[in-house]
Amino acid sequence: MTTKLVAILGSVLLCAVTLAVGQDAGSTDKSSGSDVKKAAKTTATDTKKVANTTGHTAKTGAKETAKESKTVAKDTASGAKTGTKNTEKAGKTLGQDSKSLGKDTAKDAKTVGKDTKEVAKSAAKDTKEVAKKTGTAIKDGVKDIGHKIKGDEKPEDKPADTPKN
Repeated sequence: MTTKLVAILGSVLLCAVTLAVGQDAGSTDKSSGSDVKKAAKTTATDTKKVANTTGHTAKTGAKETAKESKTVAKDTASGAKTGTKNTEKAGKTLGQDSKSLGKDTAKDAKTVGKDTKEVAKSAAKDTKEVAKKTGTAIKDGVKDIGHKIKGDEKPEDKPADTPKN
């Protein structure tokens, strides 16, 4: 177990020495601290410039978007208003057409009613004449056979009623 422990400690010591030597070997001059500061400043300045430019671009884009949205809203409102006006016009025209059609229909119905009344009168008159002719023919036929028809007899003169005293 001691050999294992010695091997582990030797490995750790070897790694630590390599790390310490490797860290110092990369830099020849010791002014790397100021370079880091300079790079940080440059990065900060560049970041500030980029943020400024991005902010300006975003602001301009927002203005442009708002302007376009306003234009679209106006166009939409105008289109809706025009559509409403056209619909109202169409409704009025339709109402007038319906009114005119209603009047025409009423006139036609009145004419048809008159014609129907005349035809009905004519038909009734013709039917009456036909019935009269038919009745006369039947009466004549019955008389030819020798039967009497009620109401066809002539009333006999009855003596006047004398008052009883």
